[in-house]
Amino acid sequence: MAVFPWHSRNRNYKAEFASCRLEAVPLEFGDYHPLKPITVTESKTKKVNRKGSTSSTSSSSSSSVVDPLSSVLDGTDPLSMFAATADPVALAAATDSSRRKRDRDDNSVVGSDFEPWANKRGEILARYTTTEKLSINLFMGSEKGKAGTATLAMSEKVRTRLEELDDFEEGSQKELLNLTQQDYVNRIEELNQSLKDAWASDQKVKALKIVIQCSKLLSDTSVIQFYPSKFVLITDILDTFGKLVYERIFSMCVDNRSVLPDHFSPENANDTAKETCLNWFFKIASIRELIPRFYVEASILKCNKFLSKTGISECLPRLTCMIRGIGDPLVSVYARAYLCRVGMEVAPHLKETLNKNFFDFLLTFKQIHGDTVQNQLVVQGVELPSYLPLYPPAMDWIFQCISYHAPEALLTEMMERCKKLGNNALLLNSVMSAFRAEFIATRSMDFIGMIKECDESGFPKHLLFRSLGLNLALADPPESDRLQILNEAWKVITKLKNPQDYINCAEVWVEYTCKHFTKREVNTVLADVIKHMTPDRAFEDSYPQLQLIIKKVIAHFHDFSVLFSVEKFLPFLDMFQKESVRVEVCKCIMDAFIKHQQEPTKDPVILNALLHVCKTMHDSVNALTLEDEKRMLSYLINGFIKMVSFGRDFEQQLSFYVESRSMFCNLEPVLVQLIHACVAYCFITIPSLAGIFTRLNLYLHSGQVALANQCLSQADAFFKAAISLIPEVPKMINIDGKMRPSESFLLEFLCNFFSTLLIVPDHPEHGVLFLVRELLNVIQDYTWEDNSDEKIRIYTCVLHLLSAMSQETYLYHIDKVDSNDSLYGGDSKFLAENNKLCETVMAQILEHLKTLAKDEALKRQSSLGLSFFNSILAHGDLRNNKLNQLSVNLWHLAQRHGCADTRTMVKTLEYIKKQSKQPDMTHLTELALRLPLQTRT
Repeated sequence: MAVFPWHSRNRNYKAEFASCRLEAVPLEFGDYHPLKPITVTESKTKKVNRKGSTSSTSSSSSSSVVDPLSSVLDGTDPLSMFAATADPVALAAATDSSRRKRDRDDNSVVGSDFEPWANKRGEILARYTTTEKLSINLFMGSEKGKAGTATLAMSEKVRTRLEELDDFEEGSQKELLNLTQQDYVNRIEELNQSLKDAWASDQKVKALKIVIQCSKLLSDTSVIQFYPSKFVLITDILDTFGKLVYERIFSMCVDNRSVLPDHFSPENANDTAKETCLNWFFKIASIRELIPRFYVEASILKCNKFLSKTGISECLPRLTCMIRGIGDPLVSVYARAYLCRVGMEVAPHLKETLNKNFFDFLLTFKQIHGDTVQNQLVVQGVELPSYLPLYPPAMDWIFQCISYHAPEALLTEMMERCKKLGNNALLLNSVMSAFRAEFIATRSMDFIGMIKECDESGFPKHLLFRSLGLNLALADPPESDRLQILNEAWKVITKLKNPQDYINCAEVWVEYTCKHFTKREVNTVLADVIKHMTPDRAFEDSYPQLQLIIKKVIAHFHDFSVLFSVEKFLPFLDMFQKESVRVEVCKCIMDAFIKHQQEPTKDPVILNALLHVCKTMHDSVNALTLEDEKRMLSYLINGFIKMVSFGRDFEQQLSFYVESRSMFCNLEPVLVQLIHACVAYCFITIPSLAGIFTRLNLYLHSGQVALANQCLSQADAFFKAAISLIPEVPKMINIDGKMRPSESFLLEFLCNFFSTLLIVPDHPEHGVLFLVRELLNVIQDYTWEDNSDEKIRIYTCVLHLLSAMSQETYLYHIDKVDSNDSLYGGDSKFLAENNKLCETVMAQILEHLKTLAKDEALKRQSSLGLSFFNSILAHGDLRNNKLNQLSVNLWHLAQRHGCADTRTMVKTLEYIKKQSKQPDMTHLTELALRLPLQTRT
């Protein structure tokens, strides 16, 4: 092909913008609106007969709109069919159940504000452990009397089962001795599984035997320190048993024609269910020992619902009285706790029984300090301070149940009764643990008075102050008492010698101090903590509590200038000498800063402190650090950098960025942030990054920033660096763990680059369009894929760029930067150089089109030919005869082998004819006549 000269057409961008605007059309509101609800076809299906055949289906619709879901289902909704075939009696029962569930009395429901037993279970098991050996009595039962039971009369069956229970209680037992705590737990779990297996295999008597033998273990206090955990493990088995019995009886009330509602009355239960329920209660009543009889009956307390409306309300007082027969105060208080737990689950509105349990407990409270208990402790070698902490789990639960939604008068009465008892520290602690925080806070001085009067020999006062502090963190005391409360509490706390006791108590009261006082009081508290925890490096054993203190301080001090002016805050941070803990603390501080700092800052106190914090986080990064952790640290450090501003003091700002870059060089995202913020140091930083397209885009972006800030020489340096980097682009790159060809990404980058080069002024010492020339040389020398057309697409984009550069006024500019349209002012030498480059690029495009004249490449040739035709149409001056002829040749080339998209060709021709009607485009009329459309036969 011959070389054709290029002539760019003159563009009037304002007129083109105006012609491209959408035409305003008045909107007519009809019946249709996109937000108007669609009427869906309703299907009415007759009941399916028992043989499975369906009757005819009739459909009615109030709209012509067809529901796509109904059309797929041929108008039949499967849920509607199911509802149509359902028994109306069952549907009525289900509807009634839902209505009753909605309308039931709120007093019978425990709300979400009531902490469930499940939340306490794990804490108890973790706290109450032992290294002593434990024992379990396994009752194996007997095989006698099991043969031929099918032929026995009903009375004989009952007698046989009672004999089996007697045999179970009196003999055939095996005692496992010298068990470790873990062995003991495993044995209990095995028994729980054995219970489920026995029940599944319809061995109900065996299941009852297992429950009884487990309940008997609760009378054993030989290893008294483990008793609370034993209680948790055994009551898990009791809960399983109670659930199995209830579900069994419940299932008897359900058949194919009726559904028992969740909140049913005894009238809903059939005779079989009631008889089975009575049978279970009779079996349990035959248990001879008090403790297993009590626990097993309490576990199936809910089953009374099948027998009588008042069954539960009658059983609870009786079971409460049964506990009076338990002599050991520890065993009895846990029995009361279990009864309260079951009572809250099945009948939380029956407050009288809960209250009776509490007052019964108060009457027997003095037994804790009696001779019997003291002798037992001597035998086991347990001191009173170790014995009393066994009570709080049970006492706290009882108090929590009683105080739940209790009136103020009842709580006051309970507190007054506790006052009258001697040695009441244990009671006082449970009151403060269970009662509402508001109730405790308003009477803070009264509680402090009671704490002072307590005997410290059994239950330490600092634990009482800790419980009080927990309440004051949730509710505010009277303002007039706040300082006195803090002084009274800290007098006791600061005298504690044991570091663990001290920090456990101080950690709670730090929040109270931060909440109600100034930095002066907070500083005093922090200084006292440092004083107690520094000797013998005691802080190394208390990192969790120290972390909580930091979190509470920064949660209340959102003004970091105030926070860092607290004299002892930074010395407090120095106690975190374990790297992992120190980094976590630093992350908490930076997270709070990013969350609460609203305005940029240049406060030197804040900057120095947070630079130290960020440096600590950065220095923790090593080869083993996970990418997620690096991202988190980078996010926090970048958040800090963004909030630093020195206003118009650019030198100070630059100095800060330089210091930041030297401190945070191991985190690439932080480097990227600094690059955006500080153009002056981008050039030496970008080469240290790994991703090649990251570097290319950052060179381009940094050059744009430099250009926007009138740094022309720096912008040229960035663009030259980007051009010199292009030859290093590999053929394949890793994208999200997958190797992909890089040419499409390179094309995208170069298109963005060309858009920037339009407004970059030429350097006075480097000649006309020196950056464009360098870029074209690099593109020419780059090794492209054999069957790739990306190079030609890039040349086409270059042609667009050069055409835009030849205009008198460019499409866009950067404020305060004179582009080439201003520098050259349409100079003929500049335009001549521009046209020479265009001809060179055109020659490359035409040469490539020539190489595609092969059967396997004809479709590519057609596509590229049409694309080049459109470029000439958009940017070339077709009044030039040679350029006009070239466009005609390209049109024929696109259709020559029948590979062109006829629809695209038709629309292109229509566009040319439409453009020819414009005053300055009449020459396109002749061109349109020379562009035939090829028909396919």
